[in-house]
Amino acid sequence: MELFFIPSPGDGHLRPLVEVAKLLVDREDHLSVTIVIIPPMHGFGTGNSSSYIASLSTASEHRLRYNVLSVAKKPKSDDDPKTSFLSYIESFKPQIRATVEKLTDPAQAESSPKLAGFVVDMFCTGMIDLANEFGVPSYLFYTSNATFLGLQVHFQYLYDVEKLDVSDLKDSETTTELEIPSLTRPFPVKCIPSVMLNKEWLPIILGQARRFQETKGILVNSFAELEPQAMKFFSGGDRPLPPVYPVGPVMNLKTNGSDSSDDKQSEILRWLDEQPSKSVVFLCFGSMGGFNEEQAKEIAVALERSGNRFLWSLRRAPPKGTIGPPGEFTNLDEILPEGFLDRTKEIGKIIGWAPQTAVLANPAIGGFVSHCGWNSTLESLWFGVPIATWPLYAEQQVNAFEMVEELGLAVEIRNSFRSDFMVAETEFMTAEEVERGIRCVMEQDSDVRERVKEMSEKSHVALMDGGSSNDALLKFIQDVTKNIP
Repeated sequence: MELFFIPSPGDGHLRPLVEVAKLLVDREDHLSVTIVIIPPMHGFGTGNSSSYIASLSTASEHRLRYNVLSVAKKPKSDDDPKTSFLSYIESFKPQIRATVEKLTDPAQAESSPKLAGFVVDMFCTGMIDLANEFGVPSYLFYTSNATFLGLQVHFQYLYDVEKLDVSDLKDSETTTELEIPSLTRPFPVKCIPSVMLNKEWLPIILGQARRFQETKGILVNSFAELEPQAMKFFSGGDRPLPPVYPVGPVMNLKTNGSDSSDDKQSEILRWLDEQPSKSVVFLCFGSMGGFNEEQAKEIAVALERSGNRFLWSLRRAPPKGTIGPPGEFTNLDEILPEGFLDRTKEIGKIIGWAPQTAVLANPAIGGFVSHCGWNSTLESLWFGVPIATWPLYAEQQVNAFEMVEELGLAVEIRNSFRSDFMVAETEFMTAEEVERGIRCVMEQDSDVRERVKEMSEKSHVALMDGGSSNDALLKFIQDVTKNIP
């Protein structure tokens, strides 16, 4: 039987979906997977993402194939990120349809496999239409966590059933908290992602949630022990949701860089090897995280005042009002406090791109100042490194609230501000706030550090034979087999 995987463009969505596909073919000999790769959108496919896709295109094997689509024509210029991103994905429907037809046509393939269904990314729900055309089930791969899935589904319920539009709460002075069934404690309105408080974006988010319910099952990149309240909500049966399979943590733990960065990586890891155990704070803000000069200066002041050793992945934010990946600062002497580089050269290292998983795995790392992207959060838990939360965009404020308030697995720098969707530009964070977060996350015998260590062990057990995520994956395979038309 054959499953077609359709990830949305972007490293953070493609990599975990590839790892899920590997797990599936490892667990089930009668299953094969074709991953149809939509190339990165113009302006976003630079560097590591492109080299990763190139490595996949040569890595196809008997039961796990990668099919990289081509951009037939440059999409029309569109300044509106919501319509341009979603219409870009939709524009690949004809190519994907042709790919599926070719691979499942008995006349074209000697032993064409039985098409068992489509597994689509959370941003590719339009591809459910293709699964319907082929008369097969569709499944969803939710790259974020179970709590955010619960929040998205709950907001759709509030809108459709209770007639409450959460975007009306943006400037509310009366409603400051909401009860969310996937959380045990009230959720502050100030932490609702900006995208859900936007009158133009909210209908798209709610429309996605409605389509989730058309699928036969939802794979979530989490594990039952991490998010017990969300799993309790999903198994409660009072909402029309398909089965939810927590199969995580699903991570690509190999070097997440290109060949050209091997020398840089070796130099970074060599430096870390010379530092004492748990003595270094690592600052890294994901593929979209960058800062302006003023904010970079405040971070530098905070690092120097804290007195901690540090490894800082410093990127320059794109120009105000534009969307795109961060760039590099050309002259650090010009933007950092005078003499900072000289004064900290023995204890600190500033880098551009960071081999994040290799860094987090190093014993020298004692704390992680992070944007709280879900992949980064799972990696930090896997390696037992506590986080100081500095969310920037998308659903990262929800992740930060869950980690700090709900689970006690992180410390907070700040989590109450508004930024635009996919624009990694937050309110100005002072040196005092950042320093406090660094000191807190680097405490050696804190309760948070102890809880992170325990959750790290649980994350490893979840993937072993008899572990909760392994069992969920086997249940998914069973259900896929049962649902074959």
